[in-house]
Amino acid sequence: MRKFFSVDRLLDTLRMVLTGPQVLAFVPAACLAAFWLGGESALVTTALGLPLVFAATGIWGSRSYTASSSGIRPSGAVTYDIFQSEMRVLSETATNNGENAACIAMALDDYADLQDLHGQAAANHIKQQFSDRILSIIRSHDIFSQIDQNRFLIGLHPSPHLDLEACIQMSGRIQSAVEEPLLLNGAGVYQSCSIGFCLHSDLRQTEAEEWIGAATAALAEAQRSGPSTIRAYSTATRRRSLVRANLRKEFEAALDSGDIRPWFQPQESTDTGKITGFEALARWEHPIKGVLGPQVFLPFAEQAELMERLGQVMRHHAFEAMRAWDRAALFIPRIGINFSSDELRNPGLIDRLKWELDQFELTPDRLAVEILETVFSRRPDDVITRNVTGMAALGCCIDLDDFGTGHASIASIKRFDVSRIKIDRTFVAKSDQDPSQQQLVSAILTMAERLNLETLAEGVETPGEHALMAQLGSDHVQGFGIAKPMPFEQTLDWIAAHQAKLRGTPKISRKMG
Repeated sequence: MRKFFSVDRLLDTLRMVLTGPQVLAFVPAACLAAFWLGGESALVTTALGLPLVFAATGIWGSRSYTASSSGIRPSGAVTYDIFQSEMRVLSETATNNGENAACIAMALDDYADLQDLHGQAAANHIKQQFSDRILSIIRSHDIFSQIDQNRFLIGLHPSPHLDLEACIQMSGRIQSAVEEPLLLNGAGVYQSCSIGFCLHSDLRQTEAEEWIGAATAALAEAQRSGPSTIRAYSTATRRRSLVRANLRKEFEAALDSGDIRPWFQPQESTDTGKITGFEALARWEHPIKGVLGPQVFLPFAEQAELMERLGQVMRHHAFEAMRAWDRAALFIPRIGINFSSDELRNPGLIDRLKWELDQFELTPDRLAVEILETVFSRRPDDVITRNVTGMAALGCCIDLDDFGTGHASIASIKRFDVSRIKIDRTFVAKSDQDPSQQQLVSAILTMAERLNLETLAEGVETPGEHALMAQLGSDHVQGFGIAKPMPFEQTLDWIAAHQAKLRGTPKISRKMG
């Protein structure tokens, strides 16, 4: 409730006035009143006694973390150790007084993009402004801490008025403050944050560590739901958190056991209908839950910093498949593999890739490095840029994935030496029925032709979409209309069936001129 924060803020201000060093300003007035009422003896007693009383009661600096504690940061935030200690005190106070308290966890949305676009120094500056705004909102007896690079915590002091609605109101105030433009080099940067919180009354156990963990679990749910989301902790959150924790442990083991491996989706030429490549798509063949897609396990991989390990596993199995197709006299020109930002930030990526290709006796031109369009808006001097240009120089095909959904410029496309753009499925869907979709695809294809880039239309699901992509001039197509992703064991039969079908299929003429 709004009343909770306004009343508490007023009481907090009054408390600060009466218990801070500024109360010394009233000592002369008190001494004068004592002299009028009791003479010189009362004056001496008051002048000497009041400061001694204040000092003895420890009224100044009574908060364990507000004076000159070594744990204080210049911003007003406390260290995580102090935060944990204070949360134990809040928990005990809430229990003893029959009041409620809350732990709020926050994170800036798309923080990795903020780092990549503006650099670490700028990201730190944004975080400092974020912290300053939070500290301007919370009461002085609430506590605030940064627990890692992009997560922050607030401990709301116990109050009889603190409830679910009050926490939602507080979270909304935080988001409103953050969404005001943050200054960076004189310009405004628009940022949002996700928030999760846990009321003390919603805890099954009252340990500070569990309380903080519950708030961060609610934050994780908020982040999975999209930017600028608020989530409250509940018993359902706990159950889902435990399931995810177990899956995360299983995922790490699955990387080593071979249960994580690529499934392959074919790409074909619109000129000849022949297979021009396969894209390797990660799948988890779970022994109980069945086949799980990347939307299930990629968050675990990112949180556990296992994206590089996942990439290595994917390349190993994909290159192994290429070698097996070669030995079966089924020449597949190219395999497309997605490279994550974590992999592309590794300065040793090029050397490792050379070794992996050599191990399977593959030439670099048979690898299509698929990179999301968002990567292409990065600064030109970072490790990602050097790795992408290095792979292009090695002879790999650079595929710009999900084209049209990010911010890639023509200059960056040329700088990265892109070989092919993959037109996102959002442009391809129902393009045979929607004239505006046709115009968008046609414009992209015209641009690609002028830049001498190959094109591949993703998400082709119907014969009509397939025919239109061929007529408009897309070089390659991929999607359920050609085939769904399949395990390696099924590719051999599918290739044979496709080739047999191809022999009886008339050629689709492409747009000329």
